[in-house]
Amino acid sequence: MSGTTINAVQFYWRPGCGFCARLDRALEHAGIPMAKHNIWEDPADAAVVRSLANGNETVPTIVIDDIGMVNPSADEVITVLSSKAPHLVPEGWEPPQPSRLEQVARRLLRD
Repeated sequence: MSGTTINAVQFYWRPGCGFCARLDRALEHAGIPMAKHNIWEDPADAAVVRSLANGNETVPTIVIDDIGMVNPSADEVITVLSSKAPHLVPEGWEPPQPSRLEQVARRLLRD
């Protein structure tokens, strides 16, 4: 960890991106503060995304401290927040539990 207090999720996006809009709404609904970076307006922001997405400008891209995530779900973002910035995690949030299908698949793969 960098040692600095994290006050917001760094949210890299571009206009017209449906995945960005969906994640933005989900994080907004959860009350997660975001610092938004339009990669079409700032070449430095686009460079951050390319460094995390194998040279591609894939958005949404989220950065929390030293963790970068390309096209994550809101639950994935909040899971990382729970270890990097627990003060930003919504009260009462619980990590998602594996579905019944995932539980069966894990058992089969273990055997």
